Amino acid sequence: MTRLLLLLALFSSTIVQAQKGASVSFEKWLSLQRIGDPVISPDGRTIVYPVTTTDWANNTYDSELWMSRDGETPVQLTRTAKGSSFSPRFTPDSRFVSFLADRGDKSQLYIIAVAGGEALQVTKEEDGIVSYGWNHAGTQLALIKTEPDSKPEKTLKDRYGAFGVEGEDYRHRHLWLLDFNYDSVILAGQLPCYDTKKDSAKKDSVALRSSLCLTLPAAKRLTSGSFTVINYAWSPDDRQILITKQRDPLILSGITSDIALLTIATKKIDTLVSNPTSDFNGRWSPDGRAFIYQSAVNDSVSDYYKNNRLFIYDMATKTSREIATDIDEYRSIVDWNKYGLFVGALERTRQKLFTVDPKTGKTKAVDLPYDLTMSVAFSRNTDKIAVIARNYNEMSDCYTGSFKQPLKKITNFTGQLAGWKTPVNEIIRWKSKDGVSIEGVLSKPAAYDPQKKYPLLVVIHGGPTGIDIPDPTAAYVYPLIQWVEKGALVLRVNYRGSAGYGEKFRSLNVRNLGVGDMWDVVSGVEYLNSKGMIDTSRMGAMGWSQGGYISAFLTTNTHIFKAISVGAGISNWVTYYVNSDITPFTRQYLQNTPWNDMDIYLKTSPMTNINQATTPTLIQHGEFDKRVPIPNAYELYRGLQDRKVPSRLIVYKGFGHSINKPKERLAAVWHNWLWFNNYVFGEKEESIPVE
Repeated sequence: MTRLLLLLALFSSTIVQAQKGASVSFEKWLSLQRIGDPVISPDGRTIVYPVTTTDWANNTYDSELWMSRDGETPVQLTRTAKGSSFSPRFTPDSRFVSFLADRGDKSQLYIIAVAGGEALQVTKEEDGIVSYGWNHAGTQLALIKTEPDSKPEKTLKDRYGAFGVEGEDYRHRHLWLLDFNYDSVILAGQLPCYDTKKDSAKKDSVALRSSLCLTLPAAKRLTSGSFTVINYAWSPDDRQILITKQRDPLILSGITSDIALLTIATKKIDTLVSNPTSDFNGRWSPDGRAFIYQSAVNDSVSDYYKNNRLFIYDMATKTSREIATDIDEYRSIVDWNKYGLFVGALERTRQKLFTVDPKTGKTKAVDLPYDLTMSVAFSRNTDKIAVIARNYNEMSDCYTGSFKQPLKKITNFTGQLAGWKTPVNEIIRWKSKDGVSIEGVLSKPAAYDPQKKYPLLVVIHGGPTGIDIPDPTAAYVYPLIQWVEKGALVLRVNYRGSAGYGEKFRSLNVRNLGVGDMWDVVSGVEYLNSKGMIDTSRMGAMGWSQGGYISAFLTTNTHIFKAISVGAGISNWVTYYVNSDITPFTRQYLQNTPWNDMDIYLKTSPMTNINQATTPTLIQHGEFDKRVPIPNAYELYRGLQDRKVPSRLIVYKGFGHSINKPKERLAAVWHNWLWFNNYVFGEKEESIPVE
């Protein structure tokens, strides 16, 4: 044990030495535990939430459930080997926590007693379960399952191998009903079951044992046909289920979704809301006389960047009325219960909870003492709530107590940062080239000296409807906290198109992608320079996805940075349009196809000005990225190579749009660290350390 501790200490020392100027290793940073959305029991006594940890041995992120009883110190509730436990729910009697996990036979439903004990398997569905929900009585569950391959489909694969027809390669998802009885679950498997009556035992004995055979209950089909069920909500009386159904499960088919009512006794489906574009159901009113839903109504040309629209549907009159129009932002449906109708929305860099008056549609902010209220769960039978929230300088933690009363903090994820030299974050504001007001998050060292000029690194978020907020541990594959400790400033720009600033602001980069975004980044740099804060001879920029696109645009249109990193970025809008799995995104922001308006595609594509590129550029991309397909990376790389611009393309094998395994994420962090250390800090580290 002493030898092992010594080796670990030497390894840690080597890493810190390699990360010159940083006291927190990348591994420690990437191993921070994070909390997810909570659920609270109907009796208000128990809170369960997921915690995500980094499993370096299996190269994965593991999510397991933790439980706090009566506000006491949380304890770990589940342990799924080589997999995660997710989608926690409480049984309506508050006795059990249900969850999904793959413990060797695909994702199945399990229950575990709040009082303690082992988890019991509730389902054994051949193709697993996508999602589930209890009825209010606790006697039945609705399940969404993916349809298995039909016999002809299996025969086709056996004979001709694997191939897919674009737009036709999918399996529908449908709704099933599962009867629940605790005694059946606990007794399942305690007596043998025989497929035939041939056995060494006597006939009457075999017949007796077969009649006593106890197995897990099988689900019964509720829906079928050429459509896919996306989500559902039990009616308060448990007689009906509200469903959202669409043409197929493909990402572009969301625009075909409608809301329908399924009567369980008859399996009859009545369509209630069927607008020309997407309709998604949310929550029932407590009395079952209405429900809230989200709809794009008839907008298929601007719903990517405009505010979503919320409506209440009245079951008696079969009419809808729009609500919450006084919030100029995207609004998420939180809950509808005896305390009211709740939605969440950003207000600049703050995340807030609002109540909505169902009669007038007007909203009012709920007074909670946090900068960011991330998630709220209400107890069905009490006034207790569970809240995931944080202030700017903290990590998210769980709070609980009575609604509209001071809440008690029951976790301490922020405590992981004890002793860390985290940045000092502040929100700054400046005017862009066209006079638009832009905000950003500026991260400074704790010992910031206003008389000194610092190197500057610009980190650009994705989206474009993402947002950067003050965060002590931010930045995905960009070692922000280590760079700040090393002695740099980091600016994260909420460029036009970002969420939190209203519909008009989000629309400002329509037919102006890249161009206006570049104005916002460059003007932010100029603002800091006007304050005498930065050394303009030592600057870099980077970003992933839309942030990668903006970084690529900066590569071919500016010369102010010493180095740039393009993560999963778009280099050519035509290349992107014909390869991406979300082609409507391009048509909406550029307002046309390349075949009808090539000029706008050229104006906004980084490759158009590739002959102007001089900035050393690192390109990072997932091998199987469908959102921003990898031809974008190869096109930019080849253009830079032909121009003899220092450039490097790193392909992360087996990954899509995000790097979602810790080892490869660690590699991506190192690649960025070395690239900018070389070109911005002048440190000639050649490769990732192996010792």
